[in-house]
Amino acid sequence: MAPESATPQAQTEERPVSDLRTLRNYINGEFVDAADGRTLDIVDPTTGEVYATSPLSGAADVDAAMASAAAAFPVWRDATPSTRQKLLLKIADAIEARADEIVDAEVRNTGKPRALTLSEEIGPMVDQIRFFAGAARLLEGKAAGEYMDGMTSIIRREPVGVCAQVAPWNYPMMMAVWKFAPAIAAGNTVVLKPSDTTPASTVLLAEIIGGILKDLELPVGVFNVICGDRETGRLMVEHRTPAMASITGSVRAGIQVAESASKDVKRVHLELGGKAPVVVFEDADIAEAVEGISVAGYFNAGQDCTAATRVLVHESIHDAFVEALAKAAAETKTGGVDDEDVLYGPLNNANQLKQVAGFIERLPAHAKVEAGGHRVGDKGYFYAPTVVSGLNQDDEIIQNEVFGPVITVQKFTDEDQAVEYANGVEFALASSVWTKDHARAMRMSRRLDFGCVWINTHIPLVAEMPHGGFKKSGYGKDLSSYGFEDYTRVKHVMTAI
Repeated sequence: MAPESATPQAQTEERPVSDLRTLRNYINGEFVDAADGRTLDIVDPTTGEVYATSPLSGAADVDAAMASAAAAFPVWRDATPSTRQKLLLKIADAIEARADEIVDAEVRNTGKPRALTLSEEIGPMVDQIRFFAGAARLLEGKAAGEYMDGMTSIIRREPVGVCAQVAPWNYPMMMAVWKFAPAIAAGNTVVLKPSDTTPASTVLLAEIIGGILKDLELPVGVFNVICGDRETGRLMVEHRTPAMASITGSVRAGIQVAESASKDVKRVHLELGGKAPVVVFEDADIAEAVEGISVAGYFNAGQDCTAATRVLVHESIHDAFVEALAKAAAETKTGGVDDEDVLYGPLNNANQLKQVAGFIERLPAHAKVEAGGHRVGDKGYFYAPTVVSGLNQDDEIIQNEVFGPVITVQKFTDEDQAVEYANGVEFALASSVWTKDHARAMRMSRRLDFGCVWINTHIPLVAEMPHGGFKKSGYGKDLSSYGFEDYTRVKHVMTAI
């Protein structure tokens, strides 16, 4: 999940302000506007029209949110694991109960198909929160032991403190869960900023979580949401209060966060870009591979840093594979939130549409567009499912993340060349291997330099297993006990006996 922050669109038509939905920050248990009254326009990507405004938060708003989280931290830090678990379980139950309302907010903000968002995102979100609710009661240190005569050593795992968290626009509500659930479970307090283009579902989550905190008579400052742009995020990361900054975003944004956090040596958690290789060997079932890869490549309009969009195919089956993949692309539908049989909706914003189209416009002469390669309609940010073949390893579209519904295909001659091409990019988040040869699959899983290797599948995630990459894909893990531990610090206690 590695989008650049997008500049919100100017209002495209005159309309009464009363027709626009007004979103607000959630700070210290209250919904508030930006202190200086500034706002951003929020656009419906299916139409390109403004439908809401959100605060453009500045230094005063960041100060207030950080003060709220800091005041709540001592109480929340000392809360029992069972208390943290109870809060998270109630949040999961509330999301499940209000699923339709949450999905309505999400699809208006993203243009995703409603039915798919309900079936593919709400369930995993709820499951992930419940996983971290369980993890909250398993936070323990190493067994006490004597490593020096007359001394007993104990390891404590403690919460880090206030966490400044920035979520992306490709999965706004799910990435919010990936941020706040492990942090809260470990005893931290949170200031969370959604993307400037997709704040709606996060603001609704704030309403839900805030209400539960009040009902349980817990500190309301445990969870705060502030809306804003890239500058707001910078102010959060550079603020003196947070002990940790966590961002899911572009490599450029990650580098800026790491630089900002270095000024006072904050802990940093970065989930950045991806360019997942999908290695298809000659013994793979072409029909099964094409079906799995096309879904994993086009789901969410390819706006997923693990998307199956860089396919490497053995030369002996290359032509047959490309033909089948182009046919699958032609049969894949994009459309509105309630259209039938739609796999994905629009790209998130006008800048992203321009970026995706630019990659296709700049293709070298040796490349061939086998399917798609064009915008769909003249309203909203829809782009056709696209297949491009004939590419070389050093082509721009191979080396850089498109973040759109574009699948590229290269051919390779043998296993060594497949590994060379697969690893020959600056990203290292996810990958997959398609083969019936178990030994080859095991060799490839060892040789592929990526944080995840799927075999004969691509893109499934589970709460129990870690998600995170190497190289310019960042560091730190989401999900799993590894992601939970990222939000803790280790303390050694030694006592004379």
